[in-house]
Amino acid sequence: MASDGARKQFWKRSNSKVPGSIQHVYGAQHPPFDPLLHGTLLKPTPKVPTTPLKAKRVSTFQEFESNTSDAWDAGEDDELLAMAAESLNSAVVMETASRVLRNHSQQQGRPVLQEVVGPAQEPKPAAEPPPAPSGDLRLVKSVSESHTSCPAESASDAVPLQRSQSLPHSAAITLGGTPDPSAVGSSALSEREASRLDKFQQLLAGPNTDLEELRKLSWSGIPKLVRPITWKLLSGYLPANVDRRPATLQRKQEEYFAFIEHYYHSRNDEAHQDTYRQIHIDIPRMSPEALILQPKVTEIFERILFIWAIRHPASGYVQGINDLVTPFFVVFLCEHTEEEDVAAVDVSTMPAEVLRDIEADTYWCMSKLLDGIQDNYTFAQPGIQMKVRMLEELVSRIDEQVHRHLDQHEVRYLQFAFRWMNNLLMREVPLHCTIRLWDTYQSEPEGFSHFHLYVCAAFLVRWRKEILEERDFQELLLFLQNLPTALWGDQDIGLLLAEAYRLKFAFADAPSHYKK
Repeated sequence: MASDGARKQFWKRSNSKVPGSIQHVYGAQHPPFDPLLHGTLLKPTPKVPTTPLKAKRVSTFQEFESNTSDAWDAGEDDELLAMAAESLNSAVVMETASRVLRNHSQQQGRPVLQEVVGPAQEPKPAAEPPPAPSGDLRLVKSVSESHTSCPAESASDAVPLQRSQSLPHSAAITLGGTPDPSAVGSSALSEREASRLDKFQQLLAGPNTDLEELRKLSWSGIPKLVRPITWKLLSGYLPANVDRRPATLQRKQEEYFAFIEHYYHSRNDEAHQDTYRQIHIDIPRMSPEALILQPKVTEIFERILFIWAIRHPASGYVQGINDLVTPFFVVFLCEHTEEEDVAAVDVSTMPAEVLRDIEADTYWCMSKLLDGIQDNYTFAQPGIQMKVRMLEELVSRIDEQVHRHLDQHEVRYLQFAFRWMNNLLMREVPLHCTIRLWDTYQSEPEGFSHFHLYVCAAFLVRWRKEILEERDFQELLLFLQNLPTALWGDQDIGLLLAEAYRLKFAFADAPSHYKK
């Protein structure tokens, strides 16, 4: 519980705000319908100090929100290895340490003086081919022996599933679409990348793409070169038949720009000017700023979001939808540039017809995504409220200690998980991690709605050590709103997805596991 002194200082800060200023709960067009959440939201002030001071009891999210800043920065804590060790078994940790020492020694041209070896380490079979490109790989095996794990850096670092279910085909090893060159030799990575890319290209080259096989192959990450076409197929934007794709693309692109011609001029009409103004305000707050703030990109995003809002009056535009445009735009932009840092691309120098294609493709793929989660953005956002309640029930069964700790300190799930559901964790992890996450979401049935719930549960429990160490409401909520993920890479997302998949099947046959 927060001390009386800390609460008094907190209340003092709340009363120091400019009267009459309003700040909505992030991501909500309308505040969630909750009798505990009421009153005027006040404009935030600089971040509160971490040292507990004399303060009055803080009992509502609005009072806390008025004293915090919802910034893009995900935190600057770089001690990720120490945090990761809490959720890994000793074999994984020891083998990772061994590999780091070994790689560092090779880079420095010196032999390893002492190697840390995990228990029960088995020799790696030389005859088996490498599974796919990845840096720091982890195995997640099924209890069933019907699937054998592919070789990785350590062949014995396995976390058994709680049911006799295995990860999807080619997902027995969690990995990202982009390898980490610091973890493995470049020649091995090139071979793995080439092998995995070849599998995708063979699958995509046929007259009719097997979408089920494409999903299985995509679960563990999609190579950058084939990600644009794969996303278009998995989202349902393009047909599986190769011969039908050109006509479909042309028709959908013409349809989108017909919407622009018929509706975009109405953005300044009285009925729509508030929507357009909010879109115009929200876009500069997005990431990566260097890309978003380019005038040409801003124009494209404004058109996409406004047209979607006009064509979906049941929800209209809600803060949070704007973030969902970025991954699609970046992926489709990468199809036309060799620049590794997409933020450095000068979009204004690209041909107009290329930008038109990117804009239309982004609109339709984003629309397909939102079709599956539109109840997240209708009035009072019932979809998000339901998912937050489900998350709370799920965590209470996964890790009762964490759940009880949050409850004892009066931290409500809606106060931090609302944004996780509203933005699909986009504000919690770097953009390249979001893209890797979406590779799997698009390959999972109901990935953006159902599977995302298990990812959020795994994401919360991932920080159990830090959560249990915090003994103050204010500090707990600040931590949960600014998690130290700035240095995360594909391997971190791979581990998160593997744990989420394990949780999904641990509860797959328990229809009442959300009920008390």
